[in-house]
Amino acid sequence: MIREQATDKRTLKSIRHEADLLVVGGGLSGVCCALTAARAGIRVLLVQDRPVLGGNSSSEVRLWVLGATSHMGNNNRWAREGGAIDEILLENLYRNPEGNALIYDTILLEKVVLEPNITLLLNTAVYSVEMDPNNGAETSSRIKSVSAFCSQNSTTYELVAPLFCDASGDGIMAFQAGAAFRMGAESREEFGEKFAPSADYGELLGHSMYFYSKDTGKPVRFVPPAYALQDITKIPRFRSFNVNDYGCRLWWIEYGGRLDTVHDTEIIKWELWKVVYGVWNHIKNSGQFPEAQNLTLEWVGQIPGKRESRRFEGDYMLTQADIVEQRTHDDAVAYGGWSIDLHPADGVFSEKPGCNQWHSKGIYQIPYRCLYSRNVGNLFLAGRIISASHVAFGSSRVMGTSAYVGQAVGMAAAVCTRQQLRPADLTGTKLKTLQTELMKTGHHIPGLRLHDEQNLIHQGRLSASSELDLSELPPDGPLIPLRHSAAQMLPLTPGPVPKLTFWAISTQETTLTVELRRSSRPDNHTPDITLETKQIPLHTGKQSVSLHFDTPMTDTAYAFICFGENEAVFIQGSQLRMTGLLSVFNKTNPAVSNYGRQEPASDIGVDAFEFWTPERRPNGHNMALRIEPALRPFAAENVRNGIQRPTHQPNAWVADQRDTKPTLTVQWDSPKQIREVVLHFDADFDHPLESVLMTHPETAMPFCVRDFVLCNDRNERIYEHSDNYLSQQVIRFDKPVETRSLSLHLNAMNGSAPASLLEIRCYQ
Repeated sequence: MIREQATDKRTLKSIRHEADLLVVGGGLSGVCCALTAARAGIRVLLVQDRPVLGGNSSSEVRLWVLGATSHMGNNNRWAREGGAIDEILLENLYRNPEGNALIYDTILLEKVVLEPNITLLLNTAVYSVEMDPNNGAETSSRIKSVSAFCSQNSTTYELVAPLFCDASGDGIMAFQAGAAFRMGAESREEFGEKFAPSADYGELLGHSMYFYSKDTGKPVRFVPPAYALQDITKIPRFRSFNVNDYGCRLWWIEYGGRLDTVHDTEIIKWELWKVVYGVWNHIKNSGQFPEAQNLTLEWVGQIPGKRESRRFEGDYMLTQADIVEQRTHDDAVAYGGWSIDLHPADGVFSEKPGCNQWHSKGIYQIPYRCLYSRNVGNLFLAGRIISASHVAFGSSRVMGTSAYVGQAVGMAAAVCTRQQLRPADLTGTKLKTLQTELMKTGHHIPGLRLHDEQNLIHQGRLSASSELDLSELPPDGPLIPLRHSAAQMLPLTPGPVPKLTFWAISTQETTLTVELRRSSRPDNHTPDITLETKQIPLHTGKQSVSLHFDTPMTDTAYAFICFGENEAVFIQGSQLRMTGLLSVFNKTNPAVSNYGRQEPASDIGVDAFEFWTPERRPNGHNMALRIEPALRPFAAENVRNGIQRPTHQPNAWVADQRDTKPTLTVQWDSPKQIREVVLHFDADFDHPLESVLMTHPETAMPFCVRDFVLCNDRNERIYEHSDNYLSQQVIRFDKPVETRSLSLHLNAMNGSAPASLLEIRCYQ
C-alpha cells in the first residue's frame, strides 16, 4: 500500500538519458536515421510521441511507402531506395506480402529494439528545449538538452546529447530551438520556380485520413454519427466514391491547406472525420451501392496523415531546378525521384484535380547542406522538414525519400561523433568519408561510385565459373500485343549496335515502326533521343525479322529497341529474366499522373517527354531477341566497380544460365586475415515494394540469391546461408579467417533468373 500526506505540490518522476545522438520523431525518417547511426557505432535516443513507429506508414495512418520508384509509373528504373529502408521493405515483403499494416508495425519495432545502441521511448512527446548558454566563439546557437513527457508512465525525461536530429514532421524541437524556418509557398521570383502555386491554388498541402471496409457475409446497417457530413455533394468528386477504393487509394480525402497545419491539426482531424463518416453513410445508405450491403466499416484513422507544415533552412535550399535539371552537387548524400506533387489547398472540397504532378526525366541528387540547420549548430534535419522550397518539397516529402535522407543524417551523425565535428563541418575529405560510409551500407548516391581502399577485393584476382554472354532471349514466352508501344532495354557500349532478330505475329499485312532510342543522360532511362527509325513490312502470320541499325552508340548506356503501337502485331516474349534487363511500355498510370506523355500546358519549368514503364510481375516479360554479336555486360569485374545496382549498365556479375554451380573466386598472392565479408545481391530495385494495401507476387525477389556458401583456399566451408531475401549480407567472423582465396558459391536463387552478384567486399 502507498499512502502519502497532502502537500502543496508534487513533481513527476524524472529520468535522464544521455546519448551521442538524439532523434526526435519515430516516422520512417527517424527510424532509418536511428538504425543507420546505431549500426555505425554510436549511441542513439529515439523519441516517438506515438505508440508505434513509422509515422504515416504505420497502422495509425496506413499510407504505403513510396519514393523514387513512384509505383513503377515513371522512368526511374532501378530507383528504389537502398540501405535501412530497403532492408525494412524487403523484410515486410518476406513476412507480409499482403500489406497488413499491423504486421508492418511489428517489423519496424523489431528492427529498432534489436539494436543495442538504440534507446527507444514511445508515447513520449518533446515539449521543451534548453539551449547551451556557453557557445564560446560560435556564431550559431546549440541545443543542450530537451525535455519530454510520456503520458503512459507519467514520467518526464531529460534527454542530453551533443547532436540532435529533428525528424518529427512539424519540427517540434527545431522550432523551439529557434531554427530558421518557412511555412507556405515561395513566390516564383525568389528561386525562379515557374511551378510555384498561385494564391488561388494555395500555399500548403493538407492532411488526409483513410478508412478500411470489410465484407461480413451478411447485411450490415450503418447509423452515421451526428457529426458526419450530411451533404456529400459538397465534395466536387463525390461521384468518384465506390466500394472498391479504400485505404490510401483515397489519398485525396484531404483537408487543411488553408489552415495552420501545425496548430489547427485537431480542427482538421474533425473535419476529416466528418468527411469519412459522411462518405461511408453515402456508400451504405444512399441506395446507389447495393453491393455494399454486407460491408462494414472496419477501421478509420484516428490521426490524420500530415503532408506539409514547417520547412527549416539549411546552408542550401533544394529548388525546382535541382529536380527538373537533375543538378549535381559535390555534397550529394541522397536522391529523390517522386514527381513534383502539389495539391490544391482546399483538398477534397476543391474543384481542381486532387494533385498536380510533374515528373523529371530521372532521379535527382539531394545535397548534404539541406540536412542541417543554418543557425543551430548541432541540429540535423530529416524527413519532410529538410531545407527545400515549397515546390521542391512537393517531391522530397514522400516517405521513401524522407527515410533515405534520414539514413544520410544518421551516418553523418556517426562521422561527426567519431571526429568531434559539428554538422556544418562535414566538408571536403570529411564529406567524402560520409559518402563512402553511406555507400558501404547499400545507400546509392547517383553519379558516385564506392572507392573503398580497405576493400581487399581490389588487391586480388577475380575469376568466375562462367559469365553470361547475352546472345539470345529465347522465344519461349507469351505473346506481347502491341496495343501500346513497347521496348526492350539493352545495355550497350560505344560502337556498332549488334544485329538483332525478333519474332512477330501479325494478323494482317501491315508496317511496323521500330526505333532505336537512348536517353539524353547515360544514367537516365527516359528514351528521349531517337537515333534511327525503320519501317518494317510484315505479312500475315509468324515471322522472324532482322534489324540492322546503322547509327552507333557513343557511350555506355541502355538502348531502347522500340516497337510502335500496332493493333495487328504481337511480339514474341521470352521467359528468361535476369539482372539489369527490362522491357518497358508506353502505357498510362493515372495514379501518378502518367498519361503516356508529360505535356505541360504552359511554361511551368518542366520537360515534355514520354513515359516508358515496366509491367509488374508476373507480367513484364522480356522480348525474345537474337543478338549478334553477343552482349557481354555481365563480367565478374563488375562486382568491384563501386556500383551496387543497375544504372547505365547492369553492374553485376551474372553467371551463364546453364552453369549448375556458379562460383566467384578471388585470389591473393599472400594470405589475408579476413574478418568481414559484405555481399550485395539483386533484390530488384525496380520493384517499389509498397508497404501496405497492395499485394506482391513474391515473398522474395526472383533475381536475389537464396542459398550461398563461402569457402577458403582449402575449399572448406567457412560460412553458409540459406533462405536469403535481403540485398545485403554482412558476414563477420569471430576469429579472422586466414586464406589466400575466397570462393563464393551461389547455390540457389529465389526465382528462375540466372545467378548474379552485384558486389563483394572483404576486410581485414
